[in-house]
Amino acid sequence: MRQGEITTSGKWTGPVGAGVTAPIPLVLPNAQRRFAATATRLGAVATDHPAELWLRFMAQLAWGQHEAVQALATTTPLRSSCIDQAIEGRIAPLGKDGVELDRYWQPSLMRILDYLQDHVLPGEARAIMVDLRQQGEGELSKLAHRFLNDSLPANRIGHAFYVAAALQVHFTALAARLPADTLRLLPERGLCPGCRYHSVAGVITATGRSPGCRYLHCSLCSTAWNHVRAVCVNCGGAGKLSLHCIDGHGLAKAETCDHCGTYSKLLYEQDTPSLDPVADDLSTLALDLMVGEAGWSRHAPNPLLLAL
Repeated sequence: MRQGEITTSGKWTGPVGAGVTAPIPLVLPNAQRRFAATATRLGAVATDHPAELWLRFMAQLAWGQHEAVQALATTTPLRSSCIDQAIEGRIAPLGKDGVELDRYWQPSLMRILDYLQDHVLPGEARAIMVDLRQQGEGELSKLAHRFLNDSLPANRIGHAFYVAAALQVHFTALAARLPADTLRLLPERGLCPGCRYHSVAGVITATGRSPGCRYLHCSLCSTAWNHVRAVCVNCGGAGKLSLHCIDGHGLAKAETCDHCGTYSKLLYEQDTPSLDPVADDLSTLALDLMVGEAGWSRHAPNPLLLAL
């Protein structure tokens, strides 16, 4: 296991052969760096990008998340007994089956709104921000639960953008405090072992103990976990996979599965050592459009794209 850049004594239970170094099963997020890294990368890729203004706004959102996460240094972590019970039952300790969502994510929402208040925003976005400020704790909790359970009504999709950003801060701060040496990968390998949410993208590593491995990156709590390559992250099939990319753009490829009709995105560290899974997912939406028009559906949505 590894938290940030620190290797721990966790054991790997996968196949190990002569001359083969087993990949680290999972990497917990560094909450103090996660959103700053995304913001910095978005600022870099925005220059001369067809969606430059939007990417720069997303960079400001990430800086707002960075400010919000700094204020969560005293957030109470999960009780160790709850974590132990979840791990023993092969349940993600931050998943809806392992923990009740508390109200402590809501101050992060207000801090993000405060940060964005002074930036240029379209009128509709400002109206949503005003409406969110007027909601009570109970209504915000309902919005969060509906988002996490994929049951948001159509008239609340715009609200989900800000709610998702705040929940990312909250769950990333909690995931950073989990005991890395006792966590286990889930039986459903395509789901995050920290919170049982979906991945935003898979990164093919170029360095580290096992170069060439795929790590899926959670779109909610920012945990990364190893997933076998050439296996569909949605259905687990391996016989009907193909890779697709836009000519001249080697950073991102779409792994499509003709068995379940979905695709997931792969980002290659070898081509871009400075990549960030969240930022580079947002900057490569042209690839999503290409494979979507060809008939495949994304295996899981990026929470920050629900309002598009």
